[in-house]
Amino acid sequence: MKRQTYFLSIVIPAYNEVKRLPKTLGQIHFYLQDAVKRWQVEMYEVEVIVVDDGSTDGTSELAKTFSDKLPNLQVLRHSPNSGKGYAVKRGMLAAKGQYRLFSDADLSTPIDELDKMLPILISGEAEIAIASRGLPQSQLLIRQPWHREMLGRFFNLVVQVLATPGIWDTQCGFKLFRGDVSERIFKLQTLNGFAFDVEVLYLARKFQYRIAEIPIRWLNDPNTKVQTLKHGMQMLRDLVIVRLNDLRGRYAENLSNANVML
Repeated sequence: MKRQTYFLSIVIPAYNEVKRLPKTLGQIHFYLQDAVKRWQVEMYEVEVIVVDDGSTDGTSELAKTFSDKLPNLQVLRHSPNSGKGYAVKRGMLAAKGQYRLFSDADLSTPIDELDKMLPILISGEAEIAIASRGLPQSQLLIRQPWHREMLGRFFNLVVQVLATPGIWDTQCGFKLFRGDVSERIFKLQTLNGFAFDVEVLYLARKFQYRIAEIPIRWLNDPNTKVQTLKHGMQMLRDLVIVRLNDLRGRYAENLSNANVML
């Protein structure tokens, strides 16, 4: 049976987000009220999927209270906590939109930045649009502490060498995919941690999809769950895993993928 489709899916990975999620879902609701008119679609043609990644603070219950404002709200929960990459993959494979966005739960990239990205995919100019803090036109309204910025730049230099040369910000958590492209790429994603973004973009390059990197407004949230040293070392290790996966044929599409989640 063919799955019902929507115009847009918005996927939000969430781990213990009971404090930040009300503001985020409220902003999405407010944005969509006008945005759907510009897109010439109805509110029921947009779905929002919150993926509760093993939260212990009532995140799922809180998210469900927005079902009256977001008519196609889904809350997917799994336990234990399995990582941001796992949560994003689950949400993107459950999504049914012609266009599929994943966004961090803190909306460090404001939801209205989608206005810059969606027309690029609708016009056929690119198959993927990613928000970027690394371009000259980007506006970092609230910056990260200096040590995080320095480590981020170092990580990007390594990414440029090993995985995705020419992409200046792989880690901004606001990325839009055409639906069929999303399904193809996320079925092959293997990383569950924060480096999953690099793997996804590596696969996009491997399949020769066009990626538009878009300068955006960005506000650092001091309550980020990224631990600079711990997660930084894991991400560097995962970059090597991506290259090894490719050499070993792990991204061959004719192989069964035990990690596909629907």
